[in-house]
Amino acid sequence: MSPVLPLLFLAGLSEAAGRVLPLVAHRPGVSRKFVIGLLLAGALVEGAVFALWPLTTLTLAELVQGAPAAAPTEFVWTPELIAPLMLAAVLAFPLLGPLLHLLLFIGVGAGLSDSLASATGLGWWTAVGCVTVAGVGLGVTSEGVRRLVARISTTGRREAMA
Repeated sequence: MSPVLPLLFLAGLSEAAGRVLPLVAHRPGVSRKFVIGLLLAGALVEGAVFALWPLTTLTLAELVQGAPAAAPTEFVWTPELIAPLMLAAVLAFPLLGPLLHLLLFIGVGAGLSDSLASATGLGWWTAVGCVTVAGVGLGVTSEGVRRLVARISTTGRREAMA
């Protein structure tokens, strides 16, 4: 089995831990089973978002080029590109550095841009644009879904209390 899938899961777990653990720290009555469930669900979702980043980027690059490549383009995650994403938990904690978290994703995006430029023949700045648009689009979509789920779960609890 390729080491990429476990690394994507660990990167997703890292990102989920950075988002879930600060929330859990403010709610001491939350059960461990619930926290572990949140972490695992978050790891799967964040890992899926990370896995979609190169695919979305390649799709945008093909749109920019005007036509799909004649031969299938090999543009996928490699362990070297994924490894920095596992730092996300430390950097995602709100008080430890949203700026550092952003810089981490810029670094990973630069690595993806290099890979995209060599795989598709696009210029480096065009590749950076494709990686940026795909990353921001996936991030905004992920954040929107996260907020929607939080709103729905909060509404359900309020109705149950009433």
